[in-house]
Amino acid sequence: MTSRLAQVCIHAVEPRRVADFWCRVLGWEILEEDGGLCLGPPGGGMPGIDVFPVTKPKTVHNRLHLDLRADGTSTEEELARLLALGARKVDVGQPADVSWTVLADPEGNEFCLLGTPVQELPGARE
Repeated sequence: MTSRLAQVCIHAVEPRRVADFWCRVLGWEILEEDGGLCLGPPGGGMPGIDVFPVTKPKTVHNRLHLDLRADGTSTEEELARLLALGARKVDVGQPADVSWTVLADPEGNEFCLLGTPVQELPGARE
């Protein structure tokens, strides 16, 4: 027996703003509202993202973050799309020559856009 990743939880002062951002980034929707907002792919599925309200803004670097890959587009195009959705580039001490871009959502939760799109991974189907 093993465990299965079910949900990733994000705390937010403005949960709807953060939930809307992640829905647009991932093409997901809000599946449930019950004390927080449960996000997932249309029709459901795991893992999902829960966004829960908190009263204090984020003040320190995340200890856990999401890594995204462009899918069906170039990394440069996906970066431009994420920035247009409200992401911003951040410096968490990464070297200048890394292959990923560190970004933050509208409340400062860090995530990365990896340099290699899904289609360029070894074994990716054309």
